[in-house]
Amino acid sequence: MPVDPAELPPLGELPAFAERFERAGYAAGFAVERYGEIEGCPLIALTKRSRGVRPRIYLSSGIHGDEPAPPLALLSLLESGLLDDRATWFVVPLLNPSGLRRGLRENADGLDLNRDYKDLQSPEIRAHVRWLGRQPNFTVMLAVHEDWESTGYYLYELNPTGRRSLAEPMIGAVAPICPIDHSPLIDGRESKAGILRPVADPLLREKWPESIYLRAHHTTLTYTIESPSAFPLPQRIAAHRRAIETAIGLTVEEFRAPRQAAMP
Repeated sequence: MPVDPAELPPLGELPAFAERFERAGYAAGFAVERYGEIEGCPLIALTKRSRGVRPRIYLSSGIHGDEPAPPLALLSLLESGLLDDRATWFVVPLLNPSGLRRGLRENADGLDLNRDYKDLQSPEIRAHVRWLGRQPNFTVMLAVHEDWESTGYYLYELNPTGRRSLAEPMIGAVAPICPIDHSPLIDGRESKAGILRPVADPLLREKWPESIYLRAHHTTLTYTIESPSAFPLPQRIAAHRRAIETAIGLTVEEFRAPRQAAMP
């Protein structure tokens, strides 16, 4: 469904925007936790542990303050009811409030928070890591991003154990909504049909992004999905929604399959 950004709160009004996430979370049956505060804006995490055995899906956004589509996409998904009882959910939507307020990639201290998961210099990431340490392992992680230099949609996959890949279905689902970046090199890394599969060994990375940290400590399957910032905001939100909806559907389907096969 197309999203009208006029119906969503401005990101610059961070406390009000966080409160809308909290209200939407409570309305959808989530527990809402304020695990820290930056410049008067709460760092929030929304969790919903559905009954029975369910896949555990982690979603994050807002780590770069000049990328508005990701948190708007997650709010749209939450308010539309997609984050239902098919899974157990962990949602951290506003990782960099000071950057979002200013419309800047970095936080107020000039740090790229998505390179701080090894050094833990920033209060934002220290608080996030403490929160993560209280959570179980995740079935899959989806970090939602944008790229100002990209000519189309693309994603990173870290899948070191060779699990069923969600990358091609996500790219295929997005293609009717948003062009795919078919560049052979993206961010200096080899890419094929909008999919990058970089080295996943954390010991080989000097600076750790969120995906590497979660790969090292919390999951064996991570995706960083990137919309092209130059495209219209509603198109970017819709593309992210389609990618996430596809990933959720396939994760739930795969999780249920072995249990259904085991039934007499």
